[in-house]
Amino acid sequence: MSSPLTHFDAQGQAHMVDVSAKAETHRVARASGVIRMKPETFALVASGQAKKGDVIAVARIAAIQGAKRTADLVPLCHPLPITRVAVDFELDASRHEVRCTAQVETFGRTGVEMEALTAVQVGLLTVYDMCKAADRGMVMGEIRVLQKSGGKSGDWVAAG
Repeated sequence: MSSPLTHFDAQGQAHMVDVSAKAETHRVARASGVIRMKPETFALVASGQAKKGDVIAVARIAAIQGAKRTADLVPLCHPLPITRVAVDFELDASRHEVRCTAQVETFGRTGVEMEALTAVQVGLLTVYDMCKAADRGMVMGEIRVLQKSGGKSGDWVAAG
């Protein structure tokens, strides 16, 4: 019986999946996550006047860099020719949280879910880094793929 985990061969050894037989298609993935913080910290982020500068602007650039460097961070991830990375941040004053959503696209033989997830996490980590002097208790969570399209398995959308 073969394993549903594609990163292991028949002997159970980790390997990079061979995607050479797959068709090149337009592949898209969207992911999101949040970081929650104290109201005072949220006010600094929302004002763009944090001690280190515009937190959201820096986090957006970091998220894009994260998507581009995913194969350097995740050992069995293929390096991909990313054609687009779009990163959005939503500030929710009532919950004192920042939501990061990243969409990554490529034209290739494998999907970009890992790149979208990495973009989100690096964006949120950057918010933490820039605000940690004011709030070391920030919490990141709800990191997940929202949807993906392209490839043999087709489209997928997260429930809820």
